[in-house]
Amino acid sequence: MEKYKMYVSVVNQQVYHYPDDSPWEYEVNVESQYVPVFHRLFSQIDELEFRNFLRSHLPFLPYHYGRNNFNVDQRTMKIYALIHEFTDDKSKRFIEKLPYFR
Repeated sequence: MEKYKMYVSVVNQQVYHYPDDSPWEYEVNVESQYVPVFHRLFSQIDELEFRNFLRSHLPFLPYHYGRNNFNVDQRTMKIYALIHEFTDDKSKRFIEKLPYFR
């Protein structure tokens, strides 16, 4: 199956197809079936963070009781796992040192 070179920015929650589109942190070579997975995970994180924003206006509900924070972390771990699977050795070693990577 043909692989595509993509540039992933976890900070900006974006996937770029050209290196000059915007700043990025990781270069990955993925099969076409994995491209929508990255987009979907980033979309889910964006939705969960918006829910967190709305919840932040309720002072009687402490943030650490919110399930959305856990869900954001879960998706972030999945993104790093995907990046780890399809990136170079230098990036793999860096990701393995992160607390998200288990």
